Amino acid sequence: MSAPARDPRGVPVGTRSAEALRHAEQGLWRMVSFFGDPLPDLEAAAQADPHWMLPPVMQAGFLLSLTEAPLRAQAQPLLERALARREGAPPREQAHLDAVRLGWQGDWAGACARWDEILLEHPRDLLALLWAHLFDFHRGDAWQLRQRVARVLPQWDAADPLYPYVLGMRAFGLEETHHHAEAEAVGRRALEGGTPVAWAVHAVAHVMEMQGRVDEGAAWLARHQPQWVDNGLAVHLWWHLGLFRLERLDTEGALRLYDTRCSGETVQIAFQRLDATALLWRLQLLGVDGGDRWTALAQGWDRSPEAAGWSAFNDLHVMLALAGSGDVDAAARWLDQVEQRTAAQALPQERQLAAATGLALLRGLLAYARGEDEAAWRLLYPLRPALQRLGGSHAQRDVVDQTLLAAAARGGLTSGGRALVHERQLAKPVTPLTRHWAGRLGVRLD
Repeated sequence: MSAPARDPRGVPVGTRSAEALRHAEQGLWRMVSFFGDPLPDLEAAAQADPHWMLPPVMQAGFLLSLTEAPLRAQAQPLLERALARREGAPPREQAHLDAVRLGWQGDWAGACARWDEILLEHPRDLLALLWAHLFDFHRGDAWQLRQRVARVLPQWDAADPLYPYVLGMRAFGLEETHHHAEAEAVGRRALEGGTPVAWAVHAVAHVMEMQGRVDEGAAWLARHQPQWVDNGLAVHLWWHLGLFRLERLDTEGALRLYDTRCSGETVQIAFQRLDATALLWRLQLLGVDGGDRWTALAQGWDRSPEAAGWSAFNDLHVMLALAGSGDVDAAARWLDQVEQRTAAQALPQERQLAAATGLALLRGLLAYARGEDEAAWRLLYPLRPALQRLGGSHAQRDVVDQTLLAAAARGGLTSGGRALVHERQLAKPVTPLTRHWAGRLGVRLD
């Protein structure tokens, strides 16, 4: 069975097997929608056309996008399989292989640059757009998160069934660059036709979090819950609901949500474990005892030498889990391990900067775990302008400010704490959480 060598968006492909292309398209949809595991679909594509290079590249890229060191090891044989099929592959697909290999080597910026080259020639290459978008997020490059989609969006057909997912990416990029009104409008537009775009639901939730629209945000997530409850983003969206509850100082509700939706026993991948760790840590900063929950959470993190230093954002959350569990010695060992691994790696400059910022952050968090509040403040406060290097979102990185507020309150650092409260006071309407910190620090809110 043969078909024109183009995908449904008119992008040239290296197979003439309609069956192989159908399976690859299903895998692509799973990746962009976060519904289900794309790996079986991509393996079926590879079986349908054993000479087609792209399916193993897609498998490897998907694994790398999860930023877990063990998955990097699983990606290696897939890249070797793709290299064996490279001869005769279309230039676009060879460029994808080059980009994923750069990502495997740790050069995430180089990979994104290669995907950008693909998009200049093929603006409807959804695979290049998705992977660049995800690694822009992992690199903390908010400008590209917004502009990369802007460069290609006008060349997409609004009738394309995958167009709403592109709008979801656009909405998130706008939100992360503080274009909140436009981000919300684009996110809502992505959902108008009934396509379950969890990334768009997520983008609008971010807007409402940043603007302090706590009750509206919780209602938004509840209204769209059928579109994301069985999605790969579900834990992350439950985490967002947890943030809304914390802004209301509903710590009981947030802890109940942790136990039923985000606990260390239920999360399966690092992306989910990040959220569980951050939610329990924020609860602890507010005086909630996590008890044995911390043990399961800390045990679930990969603390192997290969994992240390691969993702500064993951390293941060491992430290939070160990500090939260009260195992300060293990937290100190984790810092040593990340330091050693970072020194041994030959990382590109961008990753070196992220690693240096991440190490300084780990030192500050360890000081906080030891009860050394002045030292924690001295180490953490200067890092705030550079935290974007770690990746993640503004909402996720706010865990550092929450920790600084807790250190200021516990250590009597009233001038610094007051400054942070005033920032929050002007950033969004005053919530019960902001009033909580103001009260602990003796700050008057007019």
